[in-house]
Amino acid sequence: YVPFISMLFLTMLLLFLALFPGAFNCCMKISDEIPKGILRRVERFEIQKANGLCHLEAVILYIEGRKFCVSPRIRKVKKWMKKNKHKIPRKKTHRRNQRRTKIIKKKEKKQ
Repeated sequence: YVPFISMLFLTMLLLFLALFPGAFNCCMKISDEIPKGILRRVERFEIQKANGLCHLEAVILYIEGRKFCVSPRIRKVKKWMKKNKHKIPRKKTHRRNQRRTKIIKKKEKKQ
């Protein structure tokens, strides 16, 4: 009886992880302050909305493989995000489609 319950629990956990992959990537705490040097070292950032599985609005800063969660209301962070929009991860498929369209248009012009 105990192995059945354990197997059922494990199956439910795996199902949950498959259906909600971002469930454990949410920021649970955010910092209201940020040291000066941190923003200079940010490799990329994401914006976490307070909807669905995540209950906090946050800006997720990635520095050397680590993740820092800060408040989107910090004035320094707002200014930095406006300057560094290129550091938001983009979907690769969109760029690929644009590139493919440009190549096709160039070929059509040559003919």
